[in-house]
Amino acid sequence: MEEIRKAEGFEAEKLLVLPEYVTAELAAAELTRRLHITDIGCFPRAKYHYRERPEGTHTHIFIFCADGEGWYSLNGGGTVKVGRRQLAVIPAGVPHRYGASAHDPWTIYWFHLYGDDAAELIRLYGLDEGPVDLPLGAFARVTETFDECYGLLADKPYAFPVHVHAAQSVRRLLSGIGLTAGRAVRGGPGVRHLERAVAYLAERLDRRVSLAELARHTGLSRQHLIYLFNRETGVPPIEYFLRMKMQKAGQLLHLTDLSVKEVAAAVGIHDPYYFTRLFRKRMGCSPTAFRRMPKG
Repeated sequence: MEEIRKAEGFEAEKLLVLPEYVTAELAAAELTRRLHITDIGCFPRAKYHYRERPEGTHTHIFIFCADGEGWYSLNGGGTVKVGRRQLAVIPAGVPHRYGASAHDPWTIYWFHLYGDDAAELIRLYGLDEGPVDLPLGAFARVTETFDECYGLLADKPYAFPVHVHAAQSVRRLLSGIGLTAGRAVRGGPGVRHLERAVAYLAERLDRRVSLAELARHTGLSRQHLIYLFNRETGVPPIEYFLRMKMQKAGQLLHLTDLSVKEVAAAVGIHDPYYFTRLFRKRMGCSPTAFRRMPKG
C-alpha cells in the first residue's frame, strides 16, 4: 500500500455532500425514505486516494472504477483489487478501508445511498459479493446516470422533486446492473469481439473509423457488429464512437487551454462548426458553455 495517503482534493473532481437536515428530511419522506443519495462524486486519477472507517458508515457505498485500479478491505480482512469497469459495494455498517493503486490510480464515480431498498437491491443481486464486472452498456449507464444526478443535485440540492428523480434513477441503474452483470461475468465470444472493437476505437479517437474498417478488424459482419453494439451499449458502433469522441473533447475542454478548433481536431473533426453541433447534441450545451461550467 502506498505510504502517502490523500483523503481529498483531486484535479477536476466533482463532490457533493448533502447537509444533515436535508438527508433527515429525505429519510422521513415517503418517496425517498427507502432509498436516496446522500453523497455523490467523481475523482479523476485519484492519486493517493484513501479512506478508512473503522466503524463503517450508515450509508451503502457504491464505487464505479472507470479507469486505473484501486482496492478495498472489509472487516479488517485482506485487500480486494478493483479494476477498470468494475463496481465495488460496501454495505452500511461494515468497517472498511479503500484506496487507489499506487502505480495506476483509479478514476471513480461514486455515491452513498441510504435506505432499506438500497440494502435489498444489494442482497437481491449479490452486489457485495466481490467486484462486479460491468458490460459496456451498463457502464455507459453509470456515467449517464451520474452526470444527470450530479447535475440536478448540484443545481438544486434543496428541491425535493429533484431528490425523488435522482433516487429513482439510481434504483433503475442498480437493478439494470443486477440483471446484466451475470452476462458480463460469463463473457463469451460476443463480448470479447465488442471489447476488441471498443479498444480499437479508443486508440483512434483522433481520426475517422468507418463501420467497414471496424468490421474487418473484429472479423465480424457489419450487421452482426451493429447487433452487438445495440445489445450491449444501446447504440450502433458509429454513434458509440462519436460519444467516445465527445467525452474526450469534454475532458480536453476542462483540463486544457486548447481552443475549440484545436479540441475538435484532437478528436478527428476538422470542421469546428460541425464539431459544435455534434457536441451540443450529445452533451447538452456548446463547447464554450461546457468549458465555463464550474469544476469540482
